[in-house]
Amino acid sequence: MKRHFMKLLLSVAVITLWGSCSDFLNQPSRVDLPSSAFWKDVKDAEYALNGAVSDIRYMFNRDYYLDAMGEYVNVSGCLMERTANETDPSTALRKGAAYDGFYELYPSGSGGKFSNMYRYCYGGVNRCNYVIDGIQTMIANGGQSEADVKTLNEYIGEAKLFRALLYLRLISMFGDVPYIDERIWNKEDVERLYRTPIAEIKNHMITDLTDAYKALPPKASKSGRMSQPAALALRGKVQLYWASWNKFGWPELDTFTPNAEEAQKAYEAAAADFRAVIDNYGLALFRNGEPGECDELGKAEKLPNYYYLFTPLANGDPEFLIYFNHGGVGSSQSEELMMDFGGRSIESSAGWLNPRFALADRYQSLTTGDFCEPLVTMTASNPDARTAPNSALNPESYANRDYRMKASMLWDYEMIMGLQNKKETGWVPFIYKTSGVDNFEIDGELYRTYETDRCWTGYVFRKFVRNYAGQGRSEGDYNWPVIRLADVYLMYAEAVNFANLEDEKPYAIEMVNRVRHRGNLPALTADKTATQDAFFDAIDQERIVELLAEGHRSFDLRRWRKIEDAFCGPGDPDGYVIRDTWGNPISGFSTNGTIFQNNVNLAYEQCYIFAIPESERNRNPNLTQNKPFR
Repeated sequence: MKRHFMKLLLSVAVITLWGSCSDFLNQPSRVDLPSSAFWKDVKDAEYALNGAVSDIRYMFNRDYYLDAMGEYVNVSGCLMERTANETDPSTALRKGAAYDGFYELYPSGSGGKFSNMYRYCYGGVNRCNYVIDGIQTMIANGGQSEADVKTLNEYIGEAKLFRALLYLRLISMFGDVPYIDERIWNKEDVERLYRTPIAEIKNHMITDLTDAYKALPPKASKSGRMSQPAALALRGKVQLYWASWNKFGWPELDTFTPNAEEAQKAYEAAAADFRAVIDNYGLALFRNGEPGECDELGKAEKLPNYYYLFTPLANGDPEFLIYFNHGGVGSSQSEELMMDFGGRSIESSAGWLNPRFALADRYQSLTTGDFCEPLVTMTASNPDARTAPNSALNPESYANRDYRMKASMLWDYEMIMGLQNKKETGWVPFIYKTSGVDNFEIDGELYRTYETDRCWTGYVFRKFVRNYAGQGRSEGDYNWPVIRLADVYLMYAEAVNFANLEDEKPYAIEMVNRVRHRGNLPALTADKTATQDAFFDAIDQERIVELLAEGHRSFDLRRWRKIEDAFCGPGDPDGYVIRDTWGNPISGFSTNGTIFQNNVNLAYEQCYIFAIPESERNRNPNLTQNKPFR
């Protein structure tokens, strides 16, 4: 794929808007290439599409960093070294620099850190436009068989799907942005662009996704290709976000006026699309949504099915509706999930992300199906820390909980397989603040403790960390999911709930219970679905634990207007303190773990919408700035 993508880059002067616009656009034109050079046959069209998707992937496959703007994921402040000196856009994207200083993502103060995301998304849009235009020209010129024309139209549908995906990212972050459905070739094209109202962009996206649905097959022809359920799922998500903005408002976008009637129509349209995905294609959750086996505390030989959903064993599974392939060993297109989530004991990984203390309390009891008693922070110097009921350092506090907890995180005395030089090194126990200690005794056995130099919270991730030998920390071939079927179940329930579709509510409850079942939890009790607010809380709960570290939480908080509820309101003298399992404010924050302390409304407004990059505004004076950043 990389070789073919380089062929495409040599053929086209402007595929993206990377770097200095004037420098990039001042290149010899290669617009009018003869058909003998490119766009000759279906394979050329596929190469072009693969090249576009290959780089669009880098706007999404590090979305787990975006969860650091929510309550449950912490990101290390040491990531500066990885991106600070990146000048080549291709390399920067592969290292996650689409998030600018993504090593600085916190729940507050991140609204001005997405200049690269803005630019790279438009690079992706321009690539999609290039593919669509090139294939349409091929079809217009004729000479293809009926089967080839059908395939070419599928490729156009897929390019339109990805264009809509990019625009959903853009409008969710920046509100009104320029809408471009043609190739941008010169500086003058850039300078004539204005910000398009999100209502108009939304309509373009719905049209694109409707076209994609009509063109794509019911089932993808091969791994990496899109299908009708993917188009319907994304169209439903666009409608759901549009409904959310109209229901809950978006005052920071002062060009937008919410409308209750629009919200109702959009919720109903979203529910219909999600229902079609659920009912019409024979799809099921990974391993039929069964929880699988879950080992006892302190062991990890038997892990729940939810854990394996985030390993290459799940590649190609029908639960993955929109996803991005990775090549694995020697491909130069591998994912680095192990490197980002694992510690030093796991192929010398970096451990950039950790679960926060607040996450542990979200995992419910297998017996009651409801929340357990809140965990209590204690330092290890407390003689009762390892035995006191509900102590965060007492392993028994984590017994008999949602299987997804064991599959997602490690707490004190939990085991994980050590890996070095692509070989197993034996089980290593995680003990907070006891990193890499030799001869640590547990039940008469001696171990070297899990070495992780960037754990500040008291927990580390198991989710996304491979537990088998044979691949290095940056050699993964896992298909990164953008929309999974479980997400569709929960979005369907949300749409039904807010649209007050009483006839569909029992089915919506069933969908939520299907997601809960993979954690081996009992079904929701009647009180959890009795009112709109109660059912919303149940849906929110499932989104937190099911979609952990997949990049959804910060978008949910913004579209629901829930940032103040998740943290604290304006003027709070204490602010929101992020603590570790020992009760200490976590290190690494410029505020010593305290956020939103005595903050005025402006600090929250700058979380709900992001700044239009000043570099783009300098380049194009037509681009106005969002209200909180003026």
